Amino acid sequence: MNSAASDRPSGEALGVWGPAPRDDSAPPSAGEPAGDVPLHTLKILVAGGFGVGKTTLVGTVSEVRPLRTEEVLTDAGADVDDLRGVERKTTTTVAMDFGRLTFSGGIRLYLFGTPGQERFWFMWDRIAYGAVGAVVLVDTRRLATGFSSIDFFEQRRIPFVVAANRFDGARHYTVEEIRDAVDVDPHVPVLLCDVRRPEDAKGVLITLVEHAVQASEDQPLRRASP
Repeated sequence: MNSAASDRPSGEALGVWGPAPRDDSAPPSAGEPAGDVPLHTLKILVAGGFGVGKTTLVGTVSEVRPLRTEEVLTDAGADVDDLRGVERKTTTTVAMDFGRLTFSGGIRLYLFGTPGQERFWFMWDRIAYGAVGAVVLVDTRRLATGFSSIDFFEQRRIPFVVAANRFDGARHYTVEEIRDAVDVDPHVPVLLCDVRRPEDAKGVLITLVEHAVQASEDQPLRRASP
């Protein structure tokens, strides 16, 4: 993140939800009404495999009507889209989902949900540009669908958390079991959630922002290490 350390959002600042406080000292950005200018704006990605709940997460927490680019699945994609485990899914995101969430500490998140199918991965680099962190959603019934997202963010050194979305009827695993299965570094947060529940989805985003802040503070030390 580009802000100085003293200006960075803290975990305490993220604890209460609500509209950002009015800041009369700063002019509104284009398209922003006066009195609704956040102190910090952060771009967050919501990634993961096909059908893991990315669109649902964005829609659950967005304070504005979310932008969705869903299209109906057709027979034309049957040979390239892997529907195992999500046979009842009828639509898919073909570009991105977009939503917005504001914390009372003056922190505003812009949420970008990435398409999950392999044939749309070519868009990920553009969508990821400028992101401070990412949520990698995984489905415990199909953990392998999350590996590509994890590799993507590890290679680009974008801070991320892994959130296991609990689906009805699916076997429940512990955080330790999921961490071992996805094989992420010990400092990467792994959480359990139901993205249909606002408090669960918000909790995932709070954890991500705190993790991204910590990563930005540690980065100079890591570069200085031999």
